[in-house]
Amino acid sequence: MSFALIQKVNDEQKKKQVVDARSGDTVRVHQKIKEGAKERIQIFEGVVIRTDNKGQHTNRITVRKITSGVGVEKSFLLHSPLVEKVEIVRRSKVRRNFLSYLRQRSGKSARLTAVQFDREAVNAIKDAHVAEDEARIKEEKAAEAAARQAEKDAEQAKLDAQAAEVEARHAQNS
Repeated sequence: MSFALIQKVNDEQKKKQVVDARSGDTVRVHQKIKEGAKERIQIFEGVVIRTDNKGQHTNRITVRKITSGVGVEKSFLLHSPLVEKVEIVRRSKVRRNFLSYLRQRSGKSARLTAVQFDREAVNAIKDAHVAEDEARIKEEKAAEAAARQAEKDAEQAKLDAQAAEVEARHAQNS
């Protein structure tokens, strides 16, 4: 296989745009989770302690958070179809790419100095695929709600017809 062919396949798998997440950023990663036939979005919020392969299809961030006193780290491939959205909540001043020293720290010593940034401009990424998915999910929910409402209306009409019939019989007997 030629390198050009591999490059072409890799470029087809990439998303059009991804958020420029840097080490020290506090991010909220929206990830698709499939449980049987159901699909939901799970949010993982923490500090980016490592970034790898920026600009490539294997662009990855490692996010760390403390849950119930236990440190949890997850790596996310930014171009993965399972990663719906990465939202930068806070940006901090750091001087290195790999913040492994945060693993040994807790409490105040694990805090990073915040930096002012334009949150809307950084997080403004329009992905047509994500917008289509959101629109499709909204349409499905609306269709389900309409079907439930139609079912309720039919049941109510049936009850009204029975009530009218009972009233008519009662009027004849009186």
